[in-house]
Amino acid sequence: MVYGEVECSQARIALSDTQGNGFPVLLLHGNSNARNVFFRQFQSPLAQRYRLIAIDLPGHGQSGNARDPQAGYTMPGLADTVAEVLDALAIEHLAVVGWSLGGHIGIELIERDPRIAGLMIVGTPPISRGILGVLRGFQPNTDLALTTRGRLRPRDVDRFFRMCFGARGPQDFRALIERTDWRMRRIMGRGIMAGLGVDQKYVVEHNRAPLAVVNGQNEPFARLEYLAGLNYANLWDGRCHVIEKAVHAPFLEAPREFNALLGRFLDDVAAWAAAGAAGGLRRHA
Repeated sequence: MVYGEVECSQARIALSDTQGNGFPVLLLHGNSNARNVFFRQFQSPLAQRYRLIAIDLPGHGQSGNARDPQAGYTMPGLADTVAEVLDALAIEHLAVVGWSLGGHIGIELIERDPRIAGLMIVGTPPISRGILGVLRGFQPNTDLALTTRGRLRPRDVDRFFRMCFGARGPQDFRALIERTDWRMRRIMGRGIMAGLGVDQKYVVEHNRAPLAVVNGQNEPFARLEYLAGLNYANLWDGRCHVIEKAVHAPFLEAPREFNALLGRFLDDVAAWAAAGAAGGLRRHA
């Protein structure tokens, strides 16, 4: 395992990288969290079969805060930073696993970056631009407002933690929420409402790269019926996967089932990428 840093335009980005010769997969964490949340994947056999890479997004974890928050904390700005990390690592093809905010960034990337050979989204509804898209894709949960609030009070941190990890989540992850640059939540939220970034619903319905959709049965943010009703261009396994009894972070709550799905998905994406490299990747329907 290598722990390193990449200097990007917006911030110094901290990362973990198992290296090796396996097919690369980049894991992107959610709003007000950090790469630590994927420890059950790094401690599993997946770390020997694939090259696992996880980063802390700008304003999160051990990464620096954005130098220009108004640009760096928007969805396109966050995707730009991730692309710079991929440039620095000189990766030609990879899969992306995006949790919550990380999934939205993954959708942004898959539309514009041909290096992304496949995407798994977890707790992420691919929404159309603007407020109507938000209302259709997300549940009417009053605590959802915490994800776009600036400064959080201690009780807000507690509520945010329970939404992400449930009552039995690792208690040290509270510090990840507290560390996050409060400006990120506010600027990111305003950008979504303003329609900045790609039309995510359009992307998943037209981009031909394999897309895996995985959620917990008790997902608190995304509407599972909305996710099940989209007309995906290339939905992996032909269905959305729902992990029983899990909430917002099934990779942490049900790692055995999640890792089995992820391993199958990565095998398929690696094969798809190899075939595409030989014959040219067809990215859109």
